[in-house]
Amino acid sequence: MISILSGEVLEATPLTVVVNAGGVGYEVHVPVSTAEKVPPVGQRVKLYIHDVYREDDQALYGFATREERDFFRLLIEKVSGIGPRTAIALLSKLSAASIASAVAAGDVALLSKTPGIGKKTAERIVVELRDKLAPGMAHAAPVSGAAALPANPVTDAITALVALGYNLDTADKAVRKAVGKLGSDAPTEALLKAALSAG
Repeated sequence: MISILSGEVLEATPLTVVVNAGGVGYEVHVPVSTAEKVPPVGQRVKLYIHDVYREDDQALYGFATREERDFFRLLIEKVSGIGPRTAIALLSKLSAASIASAVAAGDVALLSKTPGIGKKTAERIVVELRDKLAPGMAHAAPVSGAAALPANPVTDAITALVALGYNLDTADKAVRKAVGKLGSDAPTEALLKAALSAG
């Protein structure tokens, strides 16, 4: 089991980082909040890892802090219906502290703003996590739109595609292709439409 991965950044996108550790390039799926903290290619990075090994798949999920990784684990292990991809999408849209605050306040509306998280899933997150949060975690940030990560059409389009069932790599490539056609200032809806029509 891999707990921490340290090494040189070989590649980086909004949702993946390839880390050279001991001569092996490890592809790590990350939320946008972690991707924003990853240093440029060629520099060293340290990620806290959750690894998933299944018969048909193996994947590494990386986070800038131990607390964020632990919160990711809480989501996928304690909330029925939340898998790694959905948890990454949620942590790409809201910080762990914002999610914890929303859970404590029963703010279903805030949680359901994430693509792929409907009202029922948001309610389940509140019910199943309310008594499992670490003391003080729920008060780490106020529950408000300001607690969310800044709106970003590219990452919003990627998380929307993930919510539709695309894997992270395919979604990332499709949206980047759309950005190449429409420009970096294109709105989320236009990027999403272009990415879907290309697929």
